Amino acid sequence: MKVLLRNPRREVEVPGPTTVGALLAHLDCNPESVLVIVGDELVTHDAVLADDASVEIRPVISGGAGDIARGTPA
Repeated sequence: MKVLLRNPRREVEVPGPTTVGALLAHLDCNPESVLVIVGDELVTHDAVLADDASVEIRPVISGGAGDIARGTPA
């Protein structure tokens, strides 16, 4: 399968089928720090990925809106 990793951007080929959890372990990615997307869908760690899947792995980014009432940034 084709796997696109972000931050830094790189593309790798990984044999499938495999689960998302096994893929993340193979790539040494912390499952709590990434989102896994197949097509337009976010997939869970127990989802099975086909050998011909195109997978994107994005880092989780958190932040806040700040106090909008006072106009202060997050």
